[in-house]
Amino acid sequence: MKEITIEELSKLDKKSYQLVDIRDEGLTLYGMMPGAIRIELEDLDTSEEFKAIPEDKKIIFYCQIGRKSKDIDDGLECLKDRECYSLAGGFLEFVKSSYASDLDKEERRKKAERSIQKKFHKQVFSPFAKACKNYKLIENGDHIAVCISGGKDSMLMAKLFQEIKRHRQVDFDLTFLVMDPGYNKENRALIKSNADVLGIPITIFESTIFDTVDTIEKSPCYLCARMRRGYLYSKAKELGCNKIALGHHYDDVIETILMSMIHGAQIQTMMPKLHSTNFEGMELIRPLYLVRESDICAWRDYNELHFLQCACHFTDTCSTCHEDGTTSSKRLETKKLIAELKKTNPFVESNIFRSVENVQLDTVIEYKKDGVRHNFLDEY
Repeated sequence: MKEITIEELSKLDKKSYQLVDIRDEGLTLYGMMPGAIRIELEDLDTSEEFKAIPEDKKIIFYCQIGRKSKDIDDGLECLKDRECYSLAGGFLEFVKSSYASDLDKEERRKKAERSIQKKFHKQVFSPFAKACKNYKLIENGDHIAVCISGGKDSMLMAKLFQEIKRHRQVDFDLTFLVMDPGYNKENRALIKSNADVLGIPITIFESTIFDTVDTIEKSPCYLCARMRRGYLYSKAKELGCNKIALGHHYDDVIETILMSMIHGAQIQTMMPKLHSTNFEGMELIRPLYLVRESDICAWRDYNELHFLQCACHFTDTCSTCHEDGTTSSKRLETKKLIAELKKTNPFVESNIFRSVENVQLDTVIEYKKDGVRHNFLDEY
């Protein structure tokens, strides 16, 4: 299929073409090009949305980095007599083209900060501050390593930490820590650019995790997540930090609760804070614990920010994983299940969340405490 560059696309009348996103649904949750519609390649022939595209419009297909869209067969029946192109470089190229110039970086930083203080104060700052207070995540004398993966969650978390520090109610220090586990130069540049735009002074260190897990066939995402956390703990401790902060949000929590039951045959939750078992004196905290993912996305889109979900070698081939090591398909499946349940029960999300705050041990057949099993027959 013929290619079209971002520069060439920018010169076209926006009414003259239709963007078609053919990426994995999990990736599109992290952002799409403005005006794009998402259609699976195998559904092109039957998609009513695709058939509805006016015949006089050019069709611009894009994937994550331009490989999958370039390989689309021009001879497909549904593409006959249509002017079709593949976007060179894909979504990543679009994101790169949106890098802010030196002239507008300061204004974009101010806009992002104002949006936290005003427009999104109730949606993102208030639940962030509530989690920090209720779960005692920030205490006097803390030195917190804010771990930034480059995605929307960790970038917003960094801005929220800057905002709460500005209030000066607790005396603590911050280090904004980015681990490069083997990013390609484009992905690393994107993280640095977004941090620059948002006014986040990042500290970058390297590891070889991606190369290590590249040859692992079974559960590479799980191993990658475990190794990344170990490296982050180690570097944070070296820098004098006593806590690392990760960007897991409310939706991650309720999905994890449900996934542990469905896929793990156990009841457990993602805790708001944990003591490290391998790094003495270190804690892990999750300050976005009460922040909804939809509100994070709304803040991102309002500020016209573009982030990559994952920058590993697997994402380069248009598949994806989640930062806690679970696959996109399982988490996406759980998201859809919760959304379906919500149609008949609007309180399903809060009920799932509160269920692990209201465990009735008298009605539990067996449970573990500190690795020891306790059966109801023990005291029956």
